[in-house]
Amino acid sequence: MENPEFVFQELKSILIEYSESMIIAFDEKDNFYLNTHHIMTNKKPMYFGSTKINKNYVSFHLMPVYVFPELLDDISPELKKRMQGKSCFNFKDVNRALFAELKTLAQKGYSAYSKAGYL
Repeated sequence: MENPEFVFQELKSILIEYSESMIIAFDEKDNFYLNTHHIMTNKKPMYFGSTKINKNYVSFHLMPVYVFPELLDDISPELKKRMQGKSCFNFKDVNRALFAELKTLAQKGYSAYSKAGYL
């Protein structure tokens, strides 16, 4: 596995762009977590995304793809292979092409959340 801190920082850079319009729940050396300002029925803020260093990989979660699964319709087979569950992507190494695809997916997710009034 490539340096997990480097992989984490690269994935964090995708999410950090949205931090000014959201709530940073965690900003630690191994965990970055963003919530929206939208309060759900359980009285907690709606989750947007996060990245975290785990034992064998770095995870990247993007909740808009769970809320709006149609966002996944056009992802590449390579990115699809990285999925675990409905909104998590796992990486051991930096992959510029897949990270660029994740960045586009995050932009689409942000737009979908915005249109739905979740921001």
